[in-house]
Amino acid sequence: MALAVVVGVGAGVGSVVFRWCIKTFTGLLSGRSDYSASPGASNPHVPWLGPYFVLLTPVIGGLLYGPLVNRFAKEARGHGVPEVMQAVAQRGGRISPKVAVVKTLASALTIGSGGSVGREGPIVQIGSALGSTLGRVTRAAEGRTKLLVACGAAGGIAATFNAPLAGVFFALELILGTFSAEAFGATVSASVTASIIGRASFGDVAFLNLPAFHVDHLAQYGLFALLGVVAAVVGMGFARFLYLVEDACDWLWRGPEWLRPAVGGLALGLVLLALPQMYGVGYPVLERATEGGYTVGFLLLLLVGKMLATSLTIGIGGSGGVFAPSLFIGAMLGSAYGIGVHDLIPGTAGAVGAYALIGMGAVFAGAARAPITAVVILFELTGEYSIILPLMLAIVLATATSRLLSRDTIYTLKLRRRGIDLEGPAPGAAIGGQHVGTVMEPLPSALPATTSLSDAADLLSLSGHGALPVMDDAGRYVGVVTAQAVAEALAEQPEGAPAQVGQLAAPPAPVTADQPLAQALHTLLSAAGTGVPVLDAEQGKPVGWLSHQSALRAVHATA
Repeated sequence: MALAVVVGVGAGVGSVVFRWCIKTFTGLLSGRSDYSASPGASNPHVPWLGPYFVLLTPVIGGLLYGPLVNRFAKEARGHGVPEVMQAVAQRGGRISPKVAVVKTLASALTIGSGGSVGREGPIVQIGSALGSTLGRVTRAAEGRTKLLVACGAAGGIAATFNAPLAGVFFALELILGTFSAEAFGATVSASVTASIIGRASFGDVAFLNLPAFHVDHLAQYGLFALLGVVAAVVGMGFARFLYLVEDACDWLWRGPEWLRPAVGGLALGLVLLALPQMYGVGYPVLERATEGGYTVGFLLLLLVGKMLATSLTIGIGGSGGVFAPSLFIGAMLGSAYGIGVHDLIPGTAGAVGAYALIGMGAVFAGAARAPITAVVILFELTGEYSIILPLMLAIVLATATSRLLSRDTIYTLKLRRRGIDLEGPAPGAAIGGQHVGTVMEPLPSALPATTSLSDAADLLSLSGHGALPVMDDAGRYVGVVTAQAVAEALAEQPEGAPAQVGQLAAPPAPVTADQPLAQALHTLLSAAGTGVPVLDAEQGKPVGWLSHQSALRAVHATA
């Protein structure tokens, strides 16, 4: 807990420095604190260029951050969160301390020079690098180092967006991928500490100023539900388009990598000249959209423009996050949708801004598949509890639709394209690449479903497995009964308690003989007993047994 507080201090200070760098570079290169608030205006530093200065700012920024990233920390390129997820899943939480410094400068230069990306990815990587460094300095165990990485991510999100709850759930849901009392306590400590520093520096105000919304008609829930499904399609479309543009940039560029952001900045400059609202993060444009300040046609143009500008910024080697662009795209989609339904059914549709708000959360949930984070951060943005029900409905439907459309999120897709599967083994790992069928043990003798608990206790105590498969009278596989379940049932023995093992048997997540061992290990580690049955892929019948010992024998099989 003490280390978590220290990480929170580091993440809070890091967020203050990062935001100051963004403001400074934006002011130097555009002459304004946020150019998207006055799109198309001239730069007071070079007024004779008029609005055409935006053709040069991405080039200047690329000439500065391109060599910096290429020379000192190539992992600082892109949106950052996938690299942190990989470090926690496969590298024991190890992140180079150089990343914190390089990411701060590179992302601030990218955003300040017009890159249409967000600041959540960079601050997550910055805070996580600080947490990882502290873990190594104090020689913390691997599990504690991973937790400190998550604390850094939570603190960064909390301080940057004044959203302490969202920081906690972002770290647990996306970085750690697990919930526990220890993880929750540590990330809360870091988040609160970082938030105190952030509020002392930026004030206790939400980073977006959105009007209050209410649900006035029950039929609106159906409209919000449909918006959630549409938002999921748009969110996944954004993810696919992002990497399509990145592939195109990879295919086109043949020069040195350090020069790529500057040359690609010419293309980004053309986009900014056509749509100056794309300059930087674009929160003023987002706020105006929620207030109904644009027509449907222009909202859709801004939606497509943001997809293109963000994808191009990442594709040419820029450094920045995709969270804020997801919110931006969702606000444009929601506003356009809200105006449309308001024109069709004006007496029922309600305020247009409510659809913009819910579109923001639903597009992010569809792209990142982090429903808890999406609900919490949108609630913290507005402080409006009245919108929580339609928000939850749309976000859950967006998450479910996204899962049907793709197995990957906007974060994991980047890693899978590199051949990295977070559920698979780390590169070079001794365990994980084999198939279950090559390491499984013979199936232990199954228990009939009618076996009494006392007889089952005797058989389980002699088996050495801690769990045994259960078959019904027809020889069909019912599930697995564990020694723990039998012991608890015998200890309690209330009236109407189970008398046969068939009533206690439950099938664990299926493990098949042709499944990679790395995937099966996740099921094995979460199993209540010391092993799980291996099923035939076609008929679903048990054909073997996978235990921790049989998994370890895979090391000798490959030696």
